[in-house]
Amino acid sequence: MEAYMKAKTMWLLVALILFAGCLGSGSARKAGFIPGIYEGCGQGYRGRIYVQVQVGHTGIEDIEITGHRESAYPGAAAMEELLEEILEYGSTDLDAVSGASFSSRGFLEAVEDALKRAKNN
Repeated sequence: MEAYMKAKTMWLLVALILFAGCLGSGSARKAGFIPGIYEGCGQGYRGRIYVQVQVGHTGIEDIEITGHRESAYPGAAAMEELLEEILEYGSTDLDAVSGASFSSRGFLEAVEDALKRAKNN
């Protein structure tokens, strides 16, 4: 019984260590950016979508759509919706807006393109 308890305690300790390592702090997971303003480009439904992304040490601080040829609705509206969600959640891991798939993907691609330039490799 004592050996069983020692083994169980050891496995619990290993599990806690692994779990703690996965959590990390939010800024540590997002770290690795060189602060500045970076331009990005993606392919939308009607052409290229251009953005400027302001990045701090820990991630995205602001996004500006600097150019596109998408329609006001649903294309541009979808991009504005995604812009707000990126700023709220700090991630481009979002679903495309229904009815504006190409515009959504192009916008997300543009933001990711800017973030690639901001990465501190």
